[in-house]
Amino acid sequence: MKNVLITIRGTQTDPHGENDALELTTEGEYVWNGGSAAFSYMESALTGLEGTRTTFVVRPESVTLSRAGAVTSRMVFQEGQNHRFLYETPFGAATLGLETQSIRADLHETGGELEIRYTTDVEHNFISRNQFFITIRERKGTM
Repeated sequence: MKNVLITIRGTQTDPHGENDALELTTEGEYVWNGGSAAFSYMESALTGLEGTRTTFVVRPESVTLSRAGAVTSRMVFQEGQNHRFLYETPFGAATLGLETQSIRADLHETGGELEIRYTTDVEHNFISRNQFFITIRERKGTM
């Protein structure tokens, strides 16, 4: 387990073409396992998910994003595949769908980059087009 700095740039485009963007740099943990990787961090008030731990598991065939805490969900990204997932918040739960357009992972022992492009829907009605661009770099010293 390595101490890392994780920079996440995300964009979300709604059905009307309106864009919402977010950039966050946070401390986290990273593990490289020779072909697969995992990293996690605590969400902040900036993302609206304060009190939630977000974990990405990156494998050659898929990426899984899990959230536990104030918000609970498990999203599976596989290029060209549709997946349904339960999104639970303190205000209620909804079943959402996602379709992954592309995944680009360039991860190695000390970090790297991950990019995911996908769309989300509710009951097969388009909600948004989304993109994550994540950079992971080793943090020297203690956290």
